Amino acid sequence: MQSVPLENGPVSVTGAFDFDRTSTGITPRRLPDWTRMQLQAFDKAMVTMGSGVRLEFVTDADRIELDFMMTRLDLGGVPIAAFDLVIDHGEPITVRGEGGNLVTMDAESPLGYRVEPGEPSAIVFSDLGTKIRQCALWIPANAQVELRDLRINDGAVISAVPESKRPRWVHHGSSISHCMEARQPTGTWPVVAARLADVEVINLGLGGCCHLDQYVARTMRDTPADFLSLKVGINIVNGDSLKVRTFAPALHGFLDTIREGKPDTPFLIVSPIYCPVHEKIPAPTLPGEGRKAGSREGFEEIRIGALTLELVRQLISDVVEARRTAGDNNLFYLDGLELFGEEDADDLPDDLHPNAAGYARMGNRFNDRVFAPGGFFAG
Repeated sequence: MQSVPLENGPVSVTGAFDFDRTSTGITPRRLPDWTRMQLQAFDKAMVTMGSGVRLEFVTDADRIELDFMMTRLDLGGVPIAAFDLVIDHGEPITVRGEGGNLVTMDAESPLGYRVEPGEPSAIVFSDLGTKIRQCALWIPANAQVELRDLRINDGAVISAVPESKRPRWVHHGSSISHCMEARQPTGTWPVVAARLADVEVINLGLGGCCHLDQYVARTMRDTPADFLSLKVGINIVNGDSLKVRTFAPALHGFLDTIREGKPDTPFLIVSPIYCPVHEKIPAPTLPGEGRKAGSREGFEEIRIGALTLELVRQLISDVVEARRTAGDNNLFYLDGLELFGEEDADDLPDDLHPNAAGYARMGNRFNDRVFAPGGFFAG
């Protein structure tokens, strides 16, 4: 086997803006280097989970190997991390990742979590044939993966992928766009939609971290894109991070920043999907029974201005309508209930996050509503 450099060589790490570097390897980061000082500890963990990140190259290798060190979160019910190899945009070949560190939330620990150390591991894709083809090796959406060594069989050739002629879509959202519950990296709903529509996706879905932060707005402003989308609301309700008074101005400010660099790029704002505990009951989200999300009624005297999902959807619709009236005809609104509504609740096991089947359905519906003929981005 021969090693292939992961930086400054033929391999493109698509979906990443930067890397964390150690003496043993590189970990892709889904935000630029300049954002580091603005991130909280939890944000930093989400940024280094590889939702939508893939290694792209052209090769005739019959065998591809990858050494890595993985760190996973034990969130209960999250599947084992998986890697997908997609050849010439075909169906994925899936290999499960093993080993690595396991991080478990622990309220009694001084740090709030504990780490069970693990060992590095490797995956192998073999019997691939010797035809020259384009490969995309997708890394897990639900793990931090330090890439250590990529190898192909001796005598095989490898080169960079040609510049893509496919449109580029940049998306930002919460854990429901990050999709840790998907069975495989090509099973996240943004990737499902992108593959159906034959577009390149950059997924800035960051679990727990979609709060209309300006560092994300500036990243989207400065990243080349043919289409933009933002799915916003659930994290703000989860954390009670904005109120009725501040939500609409924050959304306007987020859009203002992006429109500084992309005044005419088609831009879709998606409101929250169905979440039974917050449709009518306001923020914040509290632990429920049996690993389910929960909420509490009452406490009106300290919950003045707290948001419900019904109110968030109305506020987003009002912001989009106001901006369209002011002349932004390339800004659109999609009610998140069209992607995942009350009728889909059987695929919402924790009352907050869809399962793998729910994400697949969301991806198909998003493509139908957005990219397919008659959709928002269909031209």
